[in-house]
Amino acid sequence: MSARSDVLVTVGGLAPGCVLLDVRWVLGRTDGHAQYLAGHLPGAVYVDLESELAAPASPASGRHPLPDVDALQAAARRWGVRADSDVVVYDAVGGTSAARAWWLLRWAGHGQVRILDGGLEAWLRAGRDLETGDVVPEPGDVVVRPGAMPVLGPDDAAHLASSGTGVLLDARAAERYRGEIEPVDPRAGHVPGAVSAPTADNLTTDGTFLDESALAARFRGLGAVPGARVGVYCGSGVTAAHEVAALAAVGVDAALWAGSWSQWSNDPARPVEVGPGRR
Repeated sequence: MSARSDVLVTVGGLAPGCVLLDVRWVLGRTDGHAQYLAGHLPGAVYVDLESELAAPASPASGRHPLPDVDALQAAARRWGVRADSDVVVYDAVGGTSAARAWWLLRWAGHGQVRILDGGLEAWLRAGRDLETGDVVPEPGDVVVRPGAMPVLGPDDAAHLASSGTGVLLDARAAERYRGEIEPVDPRAGHVPGAVSAPTADNLTTDGTFLDESALAARFRGLGAVPGARVGVYCGSGVTAAHEVAALAAVGVDAALWAGSWSQWSNDPARPVEVGPGRR
């Protein structure tokens, strides 16, 4: 299996019997479940990002801290995930929220999980039908064993950004990185030494991932190459997971900083840089 096919699956590549997880979520909206009920891939189970893919928010830990291990295991079993399940996650925003479920399940030791490339729109473009209403599967038996994916804390991120021994990628929109706007967190700007790498640039105009050569060239230009020390953050550790997935699809291992900017910007002792930053 190639690095890309280990991370992504197309509509045509979906295997019968896989566990489908609908992870519709967008910052500032709360209607993901309503959208799911109105139409989802047949058999898909809704996953609530706020309550199932994150612990409660706090200034010290950020807006989407990693969930409690027992709570994540209970949620994954509710989704019907078994030890031998092939899991496919999707959303309606190019995988930028579904990747959080992809990353968490991998972090939890379940390696058989992929992102549906293009998500709901790819399914509809293929002429496939949707199902309405809720899906309640038979409970799964998966056991969560955290630690299978690397993570960063704020001190690790600061060192990576400033030491010259690797690269820290900021996956937020470029205007947030530059400090021109900040819609939700207390301070605008970025971690000093971090490199701007907006998650949206991982995708084509139809919401599918760039092809392998384009993705590899993108990250190579940012200093993220196989064997390099790479870390990723965003606003609260959601879209950063998409960047980790895109990197994995071209053979680059990267660590996720779950607290991300929402954690850093709430600590007045942490320095903030604005402007174009490191190139």
